[in-house]
Amino acid sequence: MQTKKGVVTLMVHQKSLSEQATTRFSFLFSTLQIGQLLRNAGITKSFGFSSLAVFQLLFSLVFEGRNWFRLLESERGESLPGKDVIYRFLNQSTFAWRKFLHSFALRVVLHFESLIATSRTRVFIIDDSVLRRNRSKKAELLAHVFDHTTGRFTKGFTMLTLGWSDGFSFAPIDFVMLSSAKLANRICEIKDNFLSAVMATSAGLNPSIANQMP
Repeated sequence: MQTKKGVVTLMVHQKSLSEQATTRFSFLFSTLQIGQLLRNAGITKSFGFSSLAVFQLLFSLVFEGRNWFRLLESERGESLPGKDVIYRFLNQSTFAWRKFLHSFALRVVLHFESLIATSRTRVFIIDDSVLRRNRSKKAELLAHVFDHTTGRFTKGFTMLTLGWSDGFSFAPIDFVMLSSAKLANRICEIKDNFLSAVMATSAGLNPSIANQMP
């Protein structure tokens, strides 16, 4: 770890990813100016590990094929932030994650645009793949949703995604997790009575029914 102006910067890839992969990650974050995008979205920390270090650590887990708990149990565990730091970082209500996503997607698309010919066709793609949550039981608005790839219902959410593509590359721009519109297919309702009433009204039900939802 390196300390600069009281802020701890984490070298997230040492002892796990190859040196070549580490170089590529550093180049990617520098080229797309991820640190600036995080700051613009209000995703900052006042002490301890920097927001960029925590984000880079979480980002790397996908490519390491490991979850957070296994990483904490590894040799690197002592040098990593605790699970409370990660939970607060992901659940901080003041962090504008959607703004960050939009800015990040724009940077990626602009980078692609600089590499492809102007004659190539660009399109927007809407994808409604299923996000399976077979082990979940109490996730709010968890439902049985229809998976078009298997032709069967599965437990989870519909991940509606808007993406940009040039025919070769795909960049997600925005997304929303959808539950089932049918109450009979929902496994767990939302706990907030006000939001339940709004959803019930939009579904054409009597809002008073929502107040009876658990």
